[in-house]
Amino acid sequence: MKNYKYCFFSVVLTLLVLNVNAQIEVGPLFSDDMILQRNSKVSIWGEADANQKISIQSSWNKKKTTTQSDADGNWSVKIETPKAGGPYNIDIKSSNSTVTLSNVLIGEVWITSGQSNMQMTLNGYANEPVLGSLDMIANANNSSIRLFTFERVTSKEPIRGVKGKWLVSNSENTAAFTAIGYSFAKYLNKVLDVPIGIINTSWGGTPAEAWTDSKTLVENFKKSEVKNFTKEKRKSHDPSVLFNAMINPLIPFKIRGALWYQGESNVSRANNYTKLMNVMIDGWRREWNQGSFPFYFVQIAPYRYSGSDNSESAYLREAQLKTMLQTKNSGMAVTLDIGNEFSIHPDKKIIIGKRLAYWALAKDYKIKGIPFSGPVYKSIEINDDKAIVDFDYAESGFVFFNGKINGFEIAGEDKVFHPASVSIMYGKNVSKLTITSDKVKKPVAVRYGWKNYVEGNLYSTKGLPASSFRSDNW
Repeated sequence: MKNYKYCFFSVVLTLLVLNVNAQIEVGPLFSDDMILQRNSKVSIWGEADANQKISIQSSWNKKKTTTQSDADGNWSVKIETPKAGGPYNIDIKSSNSTVTLSNVLIGEVWITSGQSNMQMTLNGYANEPVLGSLDMIANANNSSIRLFTFERVTSKEPIRGVKGKWLVSNSENTAAFTAIGYSFAKYLNKVLDVPIGIINTSWGGTPAEAWTDSKTLVENFKKSEVKNFTKEKRKSHDPSVLFNAMINPLIPFKIRGALWYQGESNVSRANNYTKLMNVMIDGWRREWNQGSFPFYFVQIAPYRYSGSDNSESAYLREAQLKTMLQTKNSGMAVTLDIGNEFSIHPDKKIIIGKRLAYWALAKDYKIKGIPFSGPVYKSIEINDDKAIVDFDYAESGFVFFNGKINGFEIAGEDKVFHPASVSIMYGKNVSKLTITSDKVKKPVAVRYGWKNYVEGNLYSTKGLPASSFRSDNW
């Protein structure tokens, strides 16, 4: 009798376990309150029993799409999304269970990534505020903006698991969300009048190598280079560990584009940063397999990195500028005017979010008349004792504040730079500046903002700042 009872309960327990295992599952990316990219074929995936028939039906078109889980229980299906709107429901069914996703919106989905300046929330950090955050938090009740924050985790191998949750924008949820990401979302939502979803996957103090997939690193760098990328003994600094754990789980979730703010942890290795960023972006795009989606990033802000006024971070800013010039469908928000000498986290995050939004509105949403870049160095011409510098994105000339344009230096053949005077040119030469110094009779090279900390005050007439640059390669 005892053996009979034991067998009976074993069978019941087994059936219960099988029943639990039979429940269809979807990850946190697919949940109530999420946003899906509009006018697209979007992937939805999850787990179930092996070889189970799975059906998905959305309330926007009532169309049923079916698939079958594989031998490991994994399943994936693509469904068509309509124009922006909602809220909608999505029913996902197997033979013995149903998952209903409610309050789903259709709109624009962007991811934000990088290190601490992207991670920084509207609440700010200890003794480091975000300017204007109180008004933004107080006005955050907006059901058309949805927020998702990845839990920070590392992995030596690519994983699929996602830890996070979709939240509807309100004062409480927004205060703890990336300030730049929210500023970007709020501005796009206001201008486009469509729902905006932001997926934030960032981690303070991390290098770009950690966000780059291993295939890309192996194909573009020597083993010794990869091994020596970082000597930090933190797991979050190892090559590819953040791509594996915080980017790979997103793929192939349909996105419109990516926003990036990183570089401070690579200042000491600026010599390979352009190459690293170019191939990292290419790697993301390859893995996502949705073309050259837009990749907009923030140039690191001025800060007294070494405690002196030298220029190690200027080389990193230059590397970022080269990435913008070399990588298709990329753009850079300049922050030369809003740095903080004693804090690596500038407080004008809301402005940065808007500067990124200008790129998206002009380039991706094709809104004519929106400027998106400040003056960018184009060429230099030497005329006797004058250096004449020409700029792109300065078709209407320049504007400056605080009495005079500061931050320019000029050097002769001795390669010694001296503070320079700057004159704005007019007429047909409105995009040019004349650079001179009494101490340099035969100029050879010009630099602007070539210091760790500088208060840049050269702008386009639309109010967008010029990037630091140098005409030499010394």
